[in-house]
Amino acid sequence: MPSASAAPAPVPALSARSWALLLVLCGTIFLEGIDIAMLAVAIPSIRADLDLSTGTAAWVMSAYILGYAGFTLLGGRAADLLGRRRMFLIWLTVFLVFSGLGGFATEGWMLLVARFVTGVSAAFMTPAAMSIITTSYEEGPQRNRALLVFAGTAAGGFSLGVVIGGLLTQLGWRWVFFAPVLLAGALLIAALRLLPRTGAAAEVPDKPERGFDLPGAAAAAGAMILLAAGVVRLEHGLSGWPLTAGAFAAGLLLVYLFVAVERRSAAPLVRLAIFRRAAMVRADLGAMLFVGSFFGFQLMVTLYLQELRGWSPLETSFALMLMALDAILAPTLTPVLVNRFGNMRVVLGGFVAAIAAYGLFLPIGPDWSFAMMTPTLLLTSVAFTLAYGPLAIAATDGVAPEEQGLASGLLYTAAQFGSALGISAVTAVYGLASTTDGTAELSAFRAALVVPVVMVVLGLAVTATGLRRRKPGGPQSPDVLDSTRRPAASAPAPAPAVDVATSGD
Repeated sequence: MPSASAAPAPVPALSARSWALLLVLCGTIFLEGIDIAMLAVAIPSIRADLDLSTGTAAWVMSAYILGYAGFTLLGGRAADLLGRRRMFLIWLTVFLVFSGLGGFATEGWMLLVARFVTGVSAAFMTPAAMSIITTSYEEGPQRNRALLVFAGTAAGGFSLGVVIGGLLTQLGWRWVFFAPVLLAGALLIAALRLLPRTGAAAEVPDKPERGFDLPGAAAAAGAMILLAAGVVRLEHGLSGWPLTAGAFAAGLLLVYLFVAVERRSAAPLVRLAIFRRAAMVRADLGAMLFVGSFFGFQLMVTLYLQELRGWSPLETSFALMLMALDAILAPTLTPVLVNRFGNMRVVLGGFVAAIAAYGLFLPIGPDWSFAMMTPTLLLTSVAFTLAYGPLAIAATDGVAPEEQGLASGLLYTAAQFGSALGISAVTAVYGLASTTDGTAELSAFRAALVVPVVMVVLGLAVTATGLRRRKPGGPQSPDVLDSTRRPAASAPAPAPAVDVATSGD
């Protein structure tokens, strides 16, 4: 039996073709990340050029979230039932087309349609990409490395998107829509050659049921859209409470209808028993709170620098570049830490770093130098490096291959709701504080910055419940968040990984 002090097993090397496939899939999640962040920087320019009202400008941002959050669950299951490769290629193409159409928009409604459909395409494309990883790389250290690189690229996209958005907005806001078209086109060409022909999981012999739960799909999409709309409307505060409450009530009613449909369906869209996996639920809730805190914090820092300090979008972009270090740290440092300490401890370290980062920014002053902001920006990058990738591993670890798309969809649904919740909550608190004391703008910023702190504290509490020891000589609990356990020396060798070059359809 190996000694407790034995060094962690080395991470198996990936072949050149496996790295090439991973690069394409990471390119997709990077595309999704920068698309969100770039538009946030460009919105003031778009609003001025197209003479949009404040409400329309806000809905240009929200339309993407509604499309993404509303259809991610359906998108993940569609990858399982209709084929991951097929869903990935179709919806990457849709993403490319509607991103380009957004760049040609001359009216607000054109942007709203383009952003909503782009969000829907991301809702199908992203879970397909993640489930291709979880079904094409051997479970354990190899898959963990691939997922950490994937998640690190997503985090880098969020952070670098602010910088790239500032640069492109200087050229003209339409380039914020055209640039993703160029990247998506290159990824599509590479994906046609590299993506494994894995086919639909429903064709596996021990899963004879074949069908698509249309009533469940309609109820799920409607519920997600209405609940996301309710979250987005939180930023309107008490003035819009009837519509906000109505959206939540209708969304919850559809959730009830969805559960009733799934219980009676012979081939449900979502097998409800999957929610008995406590580790997966913890990871999804943790991701929702962590991503929400990040987006809320990023929004308030951007507003602080541009509105209170008068920095240009380009200056703000370069100031926030420190938060993009996770693009380097996540694929290099995190796999080593996860292999050494396990998911749970690394995730908790990420939440602690986030609490420290946001807490240090709470006493922000009207004339803070960049040097005074640097510790917060660096710690934010470290927090994303430690938490985001391991949460993605935990959300899919141990899930059956035919439900990997569903597990990925649940994770990204939680993340999108988190982003909407974080942005709406800080906006609502900021607006309420500004209304209460219109002269104390800095106080309003400080009040809004409390929201990200509260979210990561709650996230730490949720994920920490998974830190428990197994009984001596007892079996490992399948709900333990640490998915990097090594087999005993006498355990049989794991099954070989899927050959990403030759997988059959």
